[in-house]
Amino acid sequence: MIPVPLLVCVMGGWCAVYLTDTLLKSSVKHRIRYESWLAGRGLMLSPFHVRWQTTMFNRLFAYCARINPRAQYLWFNSGLVFGVVAMVGSVVLLIRTLQQTLAQMTSDNPRMGNQQTLQVVVPGINLPTSQLAYFFMALLLSGVIHELGHAVAALREQVRVNGFGIFVFVVYPGAFVDLFTTHLNIISPVQQLRIFCAGVWHNFVLCLAALAFLFLLPIFLFPVYSTGGGALVSEVVQGAAADGPRGLSVGDIVVGLEDCPVKGVEDWSSCLSHLSHSPQTGYCVPSSSLQPSWAHGRAFKRLDGTFDCCSNNSLTDLCFSYMKPQGKNSKEREYACMPVRKMVTGTQVCRTAEDCTAHTEVASICVTPSLENQTRFIRVTHPPNTHMLFVGYPPHLQYAVSLTNFVPRFGFLHLDLPVFLETFCKYVVSLSGALAVVNSVPCFALDGQWMLNALLEATLVTVVTDRQRRELIGFFLLLAGSALLAANVALGLWMVTAR
Repeated sequence: MIPVPLLVCVMGGWCAVYLTDTLLKSSVKHRIRYESWLAGRGLMLSPFHVRWQTTMFNRLFAYCARINPRAQYLWFNSGLVFGVVAMVGSVVLLIRTLQQTLAQMTSDNPRMGNQQTLQVVVPGINLPTSQLAYFFMALLLSGVIHELGHAVAALREQVRVNGFGIFVFVVYPGAFVDLFTTHLNIISPVQQLRIFCAGVWHNFVLCLAALAFLFLLPIFLFPVYSTGGGALVSEVVQGAAADGPRGLSVGDIVVGLEDCPVKGVEDWSSCLSHLSHSPQTGYCVPSSSLQPSWAHGRAFKRLDGTFDCCSNNSLTDLCFSYMKPQGKNSKEREYACMPVRKMVTGTQVCRTAEDCTAHTEVASICVTPSLENQTRFIRVTHPPNTHMLFVGYPPHLQYAVSLTNFVPRFGFLHLDLPVFLETFCKYVVSLSGALAVVNSVPCFALDGQWMLNALLEATLVTVVTDRQRRELIGFFLLLAGSALLAANVALGLWMVTAR
């Protein structure tokens, strides 16, 4: 659900801007000076929309357009091919996404929502408010690179660029270039197609560059950050399962969960998943140390069929089960309420009684915590501290802490720098890729509209000689593409807000 304070701030801010703009424009004394001030700075205001346009970057665009003309010709021709392929691929992807959404709407399986390739993003609902800065920065960067591609391609085709601008619609930032329409209309359809495809082409390249940077990040940060030595705790949720004097702290390095080694965040997640779906691990306890602690109290059965023998709900004791030591063929289990930290500290894990006799000469018994079916007892190894002992549902432990693969080599380095770079790159990959897909759709008011019109003019001029018929074909194709995109957005919004 969208946070009310955020919604109030956004609505209040826009109301204040629009009210101030209306008052100044209606003022006889300040109107002319105010409108001149807006025009001089390239500003335009309308309800929930503000845009800024400038010509200060035109020389930069012209310089970029003159760099290695032969290489740029091959570059933008590659973009043309990609744009045509992306236009077809985006339609196929939207059809597939629509099928997945309809299947999810008619299914009771909550996991089907994670199978969608494209999802509508709504801040505060399926986008955490703590990551809004990453989202808006990545969205603005993707928009600027998109428009840079249009501008450079246009100048290469001798189309004048009137200016470049940035806008904000409600809370979403974006960019645009203003091209001279007369020049654009007199060039050939293939030249137009190179210009129109340049935006999605540059979004695709940016997506690949961010993805490559993300994979090579350990190499780039190797001089100052090490990897592969464990997962570094960067944040612990206050009051969560891992919080407390004997829990995890920021800066701890987790190297193991039970007998599952942890070399990074991926290992942490896979180990927790493995422990969630595997039977509870047992521990080899010497018979001599266990014997004085026998507590043959009466165990009682829980509602799920498991047994508990610590009826006093002690924070230090836990009910353990084990096979009776008399006779190897005996399958009778006994239960004992014992001090948990004393019993499992420094002990070897086991699955059966044979595991204990195979690795030690001391007579040992395999004792297993007697817990509810979905609950697990997990030892978290984070040297030089003693084990953190966790009893609960394993996914709760995953949600309780944030970890990173990067361990600083020097004390003055910030723990969050690699996390910032990783998260930002992931948002750039997602948003730049999404812009490439969405803008390729043959839909009104998107790049796909102009890409489709130029493609039809370039390919159908000898087959359909009547221009009006070509325009009619393009209109119906655009109508179908617009309906497809609108259906995906509408159903996607409904799925996000309804569930």
